[in-house]
Amino acid sequence: MGFCMDKRNSTIESKLSANGKTLLEKRYLLRDKEGRIAEKPGELFRRVAKAIARVDSRYGYSAEITEDNFYQIMADLEFLPNSPTLMNAGTDLGQLSACFVLPVEDSLKSIFKSLQDMSLIHQSGGGTGFSFSNLRPKGDPVRSTEGVASGPLSFMTIFDKATDVIKQGGRRRGANMGVLRVDHPDIIEFIEAKENEDMLHNFNLSVGVTDEFMEAVSQKGDYALVNPRTGKVKERLKARDVFDRILNCAWQTGDPGLLFLDEINRRHPMSAIGTIESTNPCGEVPLLPYESCNLGSINLARMVKEGAIDWEKLKETTRTGVHFLDNVIDANKYPLPEIGQRTKQNRKIGLGVMGFAAMLARLGIPYDCREGIETAEKVMKFIREESVKKSVELGEQRGSFPDFHRSALAKDYPAMRNATVNTVAPTGSLSIIANTTSGIEPMFALTYSRNVMGTRLTEIDPVFEEIARKHGFYSSQLMEEIASTGSLQNSPNIPEKTRRIFATALEIEPQCHVRMQAAFQKHVDNAVAKTVNLPHEATVEDFREIYTLAYRLKCKGIAAYRYGSKAEQVLEIGETGNKGDDSTATVTACTKNGCE
Repeated sequence: MGFCMDKRNSTIESKLSANGKTLLEKRYLLRDKEGRIAEKPGELFRRVAKAIARVDSRYGYSAEITEDNFYQIMADLEFLPNSPTLMNAGTDLGQLSACFVLPVEDSLKSIFKSLQDMSLIHQSGGGTGFSFSNLRPKGDPVRSTEGVASGPLSFMTIFDKATDVIKQGGRRRGANMGVLRVDHPDIIEFIEAKENEDMLHNFNLSVGVTDEFMEAVSQKGDYALVNPRTGKVKERLKARDVFDRILNCAWQTGDPGLLFLDEINRRHPMSAIGTIESTNPCGEVPLLPYESCNLGSINLARMVKEGAIDWEKLKETTRTGVHFLDNVIDANKYPLPEIGQRTKQNRKIGLGVMGFAAMLARLGIPYDCREGIETAEKVMKFIREESVKKSVELGEQRGSFPDFHRSALAKDYPAMRNATVNTVAPTGSLSIIANTTSGIEPMFALTYSRNVMGTRLTEIDPVFEEIARKHGFYSSQLMEEIASTGSLQNSPNIPEKTRRIFATALEIEPQCHVRMQAAFQKHVDNAVAKTVNLPHEATVEDFREIYTLAYRLKCKGIAAYRYGSKAEQVLEIGETGNKGDDSTATVTACTKNGCE
């Protein structure tokens, strides 16, 4: 038995890149009391598979068969669940969810309860989202003390400082989403908050915009700012002026993004229960207060066989992924009783993808072309259909989620296990483990290094290296040439078709980024995390076009980042290191704080 396990572990480790192994050792593999690594990658996948498959026995099924299925898709790097599941499944902590939204009501009791709840969630490995739209504006009277309110931003700074001092289980940095409605009287202060680089390091910011506001922007009209405490109009502003401030601040700092609240709630199957006001930190999961969501991603780069999409393999991986994530809901140890109750009431899951750009490269399809967009729609539509079929089957076998009869799904399906089934997350860490591209992002660079919690991981894009070797143009000199830029575009000896296939994020037209996000969003019932990465010379007008196009194409949100707009940033391209050191382009595919 020991020999078989050693042989299997050896096979698994051969599939991992050096950086995947390093990341697993740094953040995921269990350690003993002395801090020494106490498991191998294969043992991690077995630990997780066993803990999640055990749920099947509650429903009268063989946990052993399910365990082997779960183990195989993880060990083959075809599917990975979100980081808290990899870290905590089968441990005493047992908190498996990545995403949470907490309520913040207009009282000190509610504000500081949410602060405490956030601290417990971050400690257990999750990220949190908040809408601060219900808090009274700065200067509003506080009857109990005969004083005046300090406003949402003052409380956000407290949440930010608390996040600073909490390391998520010692292995993950805290991440938050802060949302304020565009009609809140303090909206200008919120929009401009990150002009001071010392502010809100642990928050991504999104303005919650409405159809009414976007129409007023289009018509150059004005709109009302409403005091949430009284419901009275405080003043009216020109919508175009406010939109311009959003664009200018996003151009300068990368924040804020936009959440399209009306589109989110139009497509929310649980609208009879409540209105969604916020999302998780990267925006891919709109949630009601106290809901959590369990995420997992299919590695599309491994769904290609002999130059074509392996639809049968994608089908089986999708079905197994839905089964896995549904089991997570029952296996989970929730950080708060309210979260456990609400999560089990709606049983939301988010099966998504990573490695999409790598898939396109293996198919010989450029990211920024019509065929790339069409492939995105075709792949995600297929995943969506198979996810729904599996959730219906599980609903018929195990029972629908308790609020099914109150949902919009009840009129179309005889049963449904999960209120939502699909999400596209950023997959920053997961894609390193799987040695593929992040989420649905294009390749950011072809030779690069990533800074992961203080560790610099140098990489060569594996699909590019594979194709370069196959077609005979790989050389150490070529690697050195593209190391300074991360790009092939200045390499005339490379075939033009190859240069097109390996166009990187900053070389792709901004509108194409948005159209790709919209293509996936058509077939995703939660939302899609994507950052439109722009070159340094991008203009405010580029941001206007991106944000407006995202609204027109019915995305649920939008975020963009202009390279070099922060003094310190995750994304860096160019020579690194001292003279005489190996030089690489330093990149990471998303500038946002994340919680995949």
